[in-house]
Amino acid sequence: MDGHMGMRKISSHCSIPDLDDSDLLRLLEKPKLNIERQRSFDERSLSELSIGLARAGLDNYDTYSPGGRSGFNTPASSTRNSFEPHPMVADAWESLRKSLVYFRGQPVGTIAAVDHQSEEVLNYDQVFVRDFVPSALAFLMNGEPEIVRNFLLKTLHLQGWEKRVDRFKLGEGVMPASFKVLHDPIRKTDTLIADFGESAIGRVAPVDSGFWWIILLRAYTKSTGDLSLAESPDCQKGMKLILTLCLSEGFDTFPTLLCADGCCMVDRRMGIYGYPIEIQALFFMALRCALSMLKQDDAEGKECVERIVKRLHALSYHMRSYFWLDFQQLNDIYRYKTEEYSHTAVNKFNVIPDSIPDWVFDFMPMRGGYFIGNVSPARMDFRWFALGNCVAILSSLATPEQSMAIMDLIESRWDELVGEMPLKISYPAIESHEWQIVTGCDPKNTRWSYHNGGSWPVLLWLVTAACIKTGRPQIARRAIELAESRLLKDGWPEYYDGKLGRYIGKQARKYQTWSIAGYLVAKMMLEDPSHLGMISLEEDKQMKPVIKRSSSWTC
Repeated sequence: MDGHMGMRKISSHCSIPDLDDSDLLRLLEKPKLNIERQRSFDERSLSELSIGLARAGLDNYDTYSPGGRSGFNTPASSTRNSFEPHPMVADAWESLRKSLVYFRGQPVGTIAAVDHQSEEVLNYDQVFVRDFVPSALAFLMNGEPEIVRNFLLKTLHLQGWEKRVDRFKLGEGVMPASFKVLHDPIRKTDTLIADFGESAIGRVAPVDSGFWWIILLRAYTKSTGDLSLAESPDCQKGMKLILTLCLSEGFDTFPTLLCADGCCMVDRRMGIYGYPIEIQALFFMALRCALSMLKQDDAEGKECVERIVKRLHALSYHMRSYFWLDFQQLNDIYRYKTEEYSHTAVNKFNVIPDSIPDWVFDFMPMRGGYFIGNVSPARMDFRWFALGNCVAILSSLATPEQSMAIMDLIESRWDELVGEMPLKISYPAIESHEWQIVTGCDPKNTRWSYHNGGSWPVLLWLVTAACIKTGRPQIARRAIELAESRLLKDGWPEYYDGKLGRYIGKQARKYQTWSIAGYLVAKMMLEDPSHLGMISLEEDKQMKPVIKRSSSWTC
């Protein structure tokens, strides 16, 4: 864990060990939930747990979690020592290495998919920033950081390019969605070609790329202990350019980040425009990561840090108050009054209770909760989005109580959210007339397919990290075993279709790199939980504020 920051004065030259990832959150208000949980993973030492597991074997791992709940006892197949490599692991590493992309003899990333059966290449032969993250984590956990360093530097170089779509110039800090390397065998030259959204389907710029880049920079630094890359002038400038785009003042009255549909992993029209949970969680995590790496040896650095602290304070309060949904919150919204005026209004967004979809009342367990998909004037998107909720746990955007409630929801609604292949990217699927309106009749996002309720194996690493952090590894183990029963046999598909994720996606590419890497990262984290430190930010454990739960929502 990093050093202590709090509210004291910070030296003019701050490196990563000088700053605490968690003490900033003493500034942040935490609405209290009326549910008691076991201690989270953050309240135990990573090294302590790793040593305990190594001595006792993975079967004793359940002693850190509530046993026998919701049928989550250790399956018989788990009695094998988990530290013995699964037969899939070797194939996964072989496939991952086949996806490597080289620029002038140096590995700089992994392509999206190596599907030789597909006739259309499209952009699956490119290195995507978001897709490379699980690959990067796998290489870091395997003691191969050089490819990650090369990737960070190459994408940083691309950020400096002038970016134009038609006649419009994009912001200076925009990171590319993807890039590819063109090899000229005659001239023996390599050329980088970047896509900032001008070639993407739908022509949407990737808002999440810059956030993932900052998160990966911290993961590299945490894994290697190498401060030189993050503290280099180029990386410091790159982070500031990304943050300048996000922290700029405008007309918005909310601290959340306004963005268009299709700007993240859900990269097609799916009705997530406005303030999608995935972007807000990644935004929060990137701000916290940047705060730990930015130097303050000049006025610009100090000002940037001050702006981050203020934004984190407002963003965490907003998200924890307005995006959080549990049984009590749902009941409060159900009884809302409308047309309220002034700052004393309880229904601040003028949400019409009749707009609450019927499915949510049956879906919401008595014990559990989650961050809903979106909140904006007169609109609440009650859908579950896996990536945003997992990142909320890892970044400590979710309080410890909220993190435990999210895990309770996953356990309680296992068939709906996990089924036979982890993990539903969103739930439930939209269909019929609503599908026509929301997706624009998108034939790829039909019900229970692709982004519209499809199951994505890559999300395995995120849910595993969230499980370990909250002390619930048995959930991750069960999900990994489900993946192991089919992923290799099915050829590492990009996604699965159907309510339970039983069918290989209609248009899914085989040998999808992040499906492969996501599995490897999940396995390595479960075997050595100390790996969690490179992708997780801890909650401040010293401050336990007494705040009335949901004070912003109810009288």
